[in-house]
Amino acid sequence: MKRLDAIVKTLAAGIALAALHSATAAAQTAKDLVGTWSLVSITYDQGGKSVQPYGPNPKGIQILESNGRFSVILVNPDVPKFASNNRTTGTAEENKAAVQGSIAYFGAYTANDADKSWTVQVEGATFPNWAGNSQVRSFAFNGDELTIANPKASTGASATVVWKRVK
Repeated sequence: MKRLDAIVKTLAAGIALAALHSATAAAQTAKDLVGTWSLVSITYDQGGKSVQPYGPNPKGIQILESNGRFSVILVNPDVPKFASNNRTTGTAEENKAAVQGSIAYFGAYTANDADKSWTVQVEGATFPNWAGNSQVRSFAFNGDELTIANPKASTGASATVVWKRVK
C-alpha cells in the first residue's frame, strides 16, 4: 500500500509539474523575447522544398533588448576562408560565398502579444535592400526555444528560424 501511495504521489507531482510548465509556456508574452538567443536552425521554403541556407550547423546570435533595439548575425561556418587572409582582396568566388553564407542586421523592434507578431525596423544590414524597411514576423515559444516565422527572407522565400535562449 505504501508503494502504491508513493507511485500515486509521484504521478501527481509529475502531472502538477507538467501543468505548471504548460501554463508557464502559454503565459509567455512579447516581454519574453528580450534576451540573447543562439541559433538552432534556419530553413527556407523554396517552392515546397526545405533549404538550409547557412548549412546544416549554422551559427548565429540574436540580441533583443528591453528598450526595443535588436541585432542579428547569421553565418554558415563552412564558408571557405579567403586565401589572401584579407577580406578586401577576396576573389569574386570568395566574396560571393561570404555574402551568400552570412547576413547581419540591426535596428528597432516592437512586439504585439495579441497576434504573437513583432515588427523589425531594419536600420542597417549586410543585405542593403533591407535597410530602411520594416518586416512583420510571427513568434512562438516552446520552453526556452523561440521560433520566428519570416514570410519574406532575404531570398524572397519564407523562413523558419529556431533560437535557444542563452542562459
